[in-house]
Amino acid sequence: MVRRLVAGVALAWVLGFALFMLMMPSPLENRRTDAIVVLTGGMGRIDRGLALLKAGQATRMLVSGVAPGVRPIDLAIEYRTPTALFRCCIDLGREAVDTRSNADETARWVHAHGYRSVRLVTSDWHMARARMELVYALGNEATVVADGVASQPPLGLLIDEYDKLLLRRVALWLGLGT
Repeated sequence: MVRRLVAGVALAWVLGFALFMLMMPSPLENRRTDAIVVLTGGMGRIDRGLALLKAGQATRMLVSGVAPGVRPIDLAIEYRTPTALFRCCIDLGREAVDTRSNADETARWVHAHGYRSVRLVTSDWHMARARMELVYALGNEATVVADGVASQPPLGLLIDEYDKLLLRRVALWLGLGT
């Protein structure tokens, strides 16, 4: 009985991990949203958000999880972007330190601006959990679309992220969301 239970759980984990790998999102093309939210912490994320903003895919962008000492001019120089774009259209969120606080910071920003649709930009391997957290934090306030930045993470990182996703999903199902 115990062996069957352990084998069943192991099989479910392996099949779920395979599905997790197959479902990693790609960049989303030609989908306009009210706003773009970029989560810091991975290569190509801010580049992707800036490209989308410049292409008119949204009118405003939040970069969530920016280190306290980073100024807009620093990012403008690093990403070779006009400072005018940062002044008019980009907000830097400095409160978030992890995925859950990214979602909370973003939800407050979305609420303050009255946005109804948000394009979430993060690494492909991080998207499932980041989107789940943001949808939970927003409730029915806004639609969240996934725009995954392609990456080549090591297997260990993928396993860790999948386990975090499972644990957080169970916590939310059990009502332990906060």
